[in-house]
Amino acid sequence: MSTWRELLGRDNRAPMVVMAGGVALFAINVYLTTSLLPSAVADIGGQDLYAWTMTVFLVVSVISSMLVSRWLAGFGARRSYVWAFALFAAGTVVAGASPTMTVMLVGRALQGFGAGLLGGLGFAVVRLVLAPHLWQRSIALMSAMWGVGNFVGPVVGGFFAQIHFWRGAFGLLTLLALALIAMTLRALPVRRTSGEPAAAVPWMSLALLTTAVGAISVASLVHGIATWTLLAFAVLAGLGFVGWERRASSRVLPETTYRGRSPLRWIYLAILVLAAVSTVETFLPLFGQRIGGLGPLAAGFLGAALSWGWTVASISASGIESERGRRAVRICGPLLLGSGLILYGLLQMRDPSPGVIVAWYAVLFVGGCGIGMAMAHWFTAGLRVTDDEAEAAQASAGLNTSQLIANACGSALAGLLVALGGPDIVGSARVLSFGFAALAFCGIAVALREFAVDRRMREPDSPTRRGGRRSG
Repeated sequence: MSTWRELLGRDNRAPMVVMAGGVALFAINVYLTTSLLPSAVADIGGQDLYAWTMTVFLVVSVISSMLVSRWLAGFGARRSYVWAFALFAAGTVVAGASPTMTVMLVGRALQGFGAGLLGGLGFAVVRLVLAPHLWQRSIALMSAMWGVGNFVGPVVGGFFAQIHFWRGAFGLLTLLALALIAMTLRALPVRRTSGEPAAAVPWMSLALLTTAVGAISVASLVHGIATWTLLAFAVLAGLGFVGWERRASSRVLPETTYRGRSPLRWIYLAILVLAAVSTVETFLPLFGQRIGGLGPLAAGFLGAALSWGWTVASISASGIESERGRRAVRICGPLLLGSGLILYGLLQMRDPSPGVIVAWYAVLFVGGCGIGMAMAHWFTAGLRVTDDEAEAAQASAGLNTSQLIANACGSALAGLLVALGGPDIVGSARVLSFGFAALAFCGIAVALREFAVDRRMREPDSPTRRGGRRSG
C-alpha cells in the first residue's frame, strides 16, 4: 500500500522533484508563452507568424517524444534529463533574446525538442527509480503538474507582460531549468535502461507521423477546401504510419501495439481521447469574454477550472489500488468529462446571469475531474503491460507521445468545430462542447474494450500471459 509520505520521503523526494519538475516546466512554458505572445509581437513584430509559435513547438515536441526510449538506452536516465533540460534552457534563452519572430521560432523549436523529451522521460524513468507500488501516485503527481502549469503560467506571464518585460519571463524559466539540472545530477542514476545498444531511429515512422500532425496543425490555420484537403492528407499519413509500423523492424511504438492480444493499443487510444478533449480549454477564455462579458483574468480562470479539476481528481484517485476501483475510474472519467461538457454547452446563452456564469466554472471543474481520475490510471496501466525492460521503456515513452499527438490533433479539431458553429459565438461554443462531449463518451467504449482484452489475457492458456505480462 503506497502513501504520499513514502513517495515524497527522503529516499524518493529528489528524483520525484526532477520528474514532476520536468512536466511542470513543459506545462508552465505552454501557458506562459501564450500569455506573453501579444506583448512579444508588439515589440518584435511577426503578427503573420503568431500561430506558428505554438505549431512549431508542438510538432517538434511530438518528434522528440518518439525518441525517448532510444535516448534513455543511449544516454541513461541522468544524462537524458540533463540534455533535455539543457536543450529546453537553450531554446528559452533564444526565445527570450529574439530580435525577430523568425528567431523566436528557432528558440521555440529548441524548446519543443527539450520539452518533448521531458514529458516522456518521467513516465519511462519512473520504472527505474521507484518501486512498482509507488508508480500510481507518482504518475498522478506528474499528471497534476498540467493543472499547476495552467495556473502558474498565465499568472507569471501576465505579471511580466504587465510590467512590459516579457523577456524576463523566459529568463525565469531558464533559471528553473538550470536548477533542475543541478537536482538531476545528484538525484538520478547513470545507468541505461538496458545493456543493449539503442535501437535504430525509425525515420520513416517519424516522417509519416510528423507529416500527419503538421497537416492537422496547419489545417486549423486555413479555411474552406484547404482545411478539408489537409485533414484528408493527415488521415492518409496517419494510416500510412500504422501500415508502416506493422511491418517495420524499427518502430516508434512496441510491436504489441499492432499485433497480438495486448491491451496496449486501447490504452494509447484512451489517452488520445482524453488528451484531445482536454484541448477544449483553448477556447474557454474566448467564450467567457465574448459570451459572458468577463475580463481577461476571470475568463482565463474558465480554462483553469478544467485543469484544477484535473489536478484534484488526479491526486484524489491516486490511492485507488484495487483492480475493480481502477476500472471504475477509467469508465467514470470519460462519463464525467462528457457530461460536464454537455452541461457547459447547454449553459451557453446570450446575456447569461451571474448564476449561469458560476455554473460554467462548476461544470468545467467536474469535466476536469473526469480527465484527472482516468488519465493517471491509464498511464499506470501502460507501465504495467509488460515486464520486459526494453519493451517497457518503449511503451512508457509511447504514453507521452500519444498525449502530445492528441494535443496537436485536438487543438486543430477544436478550431474546426468552432468555425463550423460560427459565425455566432454561442453556436461555436455549443458545437465545440457537444462535439467534444461525443468524443469523450467514446472513451467509455475504449475502456470496455480494453477490459475485455485484459480479461482474455488472464486466461491460463494466454501466450502473452505466459510471456510475463503484468496485470494493469
